[in-house]
Amino acid sequence: MSINKYIPNFVTLLNLFCGSIAVIFAVHNNFVATAIFVFLGVFFDFFDGLLARKLNVQSPLGVQLDSLADMVTSGLVPGIVMFKLMSISFHAPEMQTLDDWSSNISWSSINISLVALIGLFITLASAYRLAKFNIDEEQQTYFKGLPTPANTLLVISLPLIIEFQNSSFATNLILNPWFLIAFTALSCYLLNSKIKLFALKFKDYSFANNKIRYVLIISTILLLVVFQFIAIPLIIMLYILLSVFQNMTTKTI
Repeated sequence: MSINKYIPNFVTLLNLFCGSIAVIFAVHNNFVATAIFVFLGVFFDFFDGLLARKLNVQSPLGVQLDSLADMVTSGLVPGIVMFKLMSISFHAPEMQTLDDWSSNISWSSINISLVALIGLFITLASAYRLAKFNIDEEQQTYFKGLPTPANTLLVISLPLIIEFQNSSFATNLILNPWFLIAFTALSCYLLNSKIKLFALKFKDYSFANNKIRYVLIISTILLLVVFQFIAIPLIIMLYILLSVFQNMTTKTI
């Protein structure tokens, strides 16, 4: 029995492992560590499918396992991060639970902002998108709506901008309650929109057949060098605009 068929699934489980660690750090407000493990998870998420295609070991099990891993790394984590940002924005106290595990659980022992729970809508929207993706046979060469890993990078960029950009304007904007609510609504919409977005899958590496992909990759590098973490929302915006442009030009040809 060939061991090759287990390699992509093992990489997928590494994605899930990183996502689980990211959840722990997010709950404890360590957004930098959260981002590190999210980036690792997204890295493994990109390569599991690539390995499956290269080794010719694609399977229904791998598809389902990939979505389950994404549900944690790219579904639960961004929802928790947004919940935490909203809690900070609304000046909610830290969530406190009973230290005695043998005690009966009661709502009086848990102190959270109910409005901040809006952030978890991102988790719900991610689950809905992943479920639709699994039964949609059209999304082989493109995506309908923003992929969950891209949306997660978009969300995780917010605390990183606060932490590293040293911009009072950006910090005040991100921690504005109305901005976070609008951001959450936009995130949920993009995840489940019908906008066709091109996939970063290369059938070959010629520039002629991959112009738009190379434009995105080169632009991503330049934007990250110039703008650092503020570049992430700009890159996602550019990705959407390039996809819309490609859709318009393809229809007119």
